[in-house]
Amino acid sequence: MDSQETERPGGTPPETDWVRDALNRHEAPLLRHAARLTGDLETARDVVQETFLRLCRADRARIGDHLAPWLHTVCRNLALDHLRKEQRMVALDDHTAASLPGREAPPSASAERAEARSRADALIGGLPPKQQEVLRLKFQDALSYEEISRITGLSVSNVGYLIHTGLKTARQRLADAAAPAVPQA
Repeated sequence: MDSQETERPGGTPPETDWVRDALNRHEAPLLRHAARLTGDLETARDVVQETFLRLCRADRARIGDHLAPWLHTVCRNLALDHLRKEQRMVALDDHTAASLPGREAPPSASAERAEARSRADALIGGLPPKQQEVLRLKFQDALSYEEISRITGLSVSNVGYLIHTGLKTARQRLADAAAPAVPQA
């Protein structure tokens, strides 16, 4: 055991608690992110596992207060590396997306949320890939523009532009879908 690490009363070193806490808090969002990028749940699981293995080997002091962006960046890079190796891009089907782990609402509200999520996914799914990625990182994973910038390698202003444009396009498509059809003469 490292001279800096001392065991806690429960018998686990602080580093183990840190990694366990990171796993509990970030595994599901990372799995969703990796699954969206790779299009395959099993590949996404492998990517997330490798992400946490790298966290175990990483210097905690270098990561500091930037754990979520660090994890998302590593996860994204691993997923993109996998895609480059496979040289294919497969969209995640609705059945697989629905089976991803996450914190679900009580059963009474799940039907309404599932319908709203399906409509939102359809709206976002029709956007260009970069807009999809930044919107999901912002609204699903609650990351800041700066964190998204570090993860994607885009400038903060480009992230803001992509989010703004994506939301504007989604709102317009939603408004167009809700507008009553005007009979043609």
